[in-house]
Amino acid sequence: MDPTETKPTRGAATALDAVLTLAVFAFFTWVMKGHVPSTDPFNIWFWALVTASCLTAVFWLALQMFRAVLRAQLEAGRRK
Repeated sequence: MDPTETKPTRGAATALDAVLTLAVFAFFTWVMKGHVPSTDPFNIWFWALVTASCLTAVFWLALQMFRAVLRAQLEAGRRK
C-alpha cells in the first residue's frame, strides 16, 4: 500500500453519512408504523424498528457504493 494514499473517508463525510443514515432510519420507522398489522403499540414499534433497520442498512450500503464509485470517477478524471 502506498503511504501517500489518502484515507477513503474523512471525518466530515463520515459524520454526514451518520446523519443521513439516522434520518433515513427515522423516516423508515415512521413509514413502517402504518404497515404493521397489529393494535399493540409495542408490536407496532418493534416491527417498525426491525424493518426500518434492514432498510436503513441497504441505504447505508448504497451510500457507501455511491461514494466509492464517485471517488474512482473523480480520480480517473484527474489522471487524464
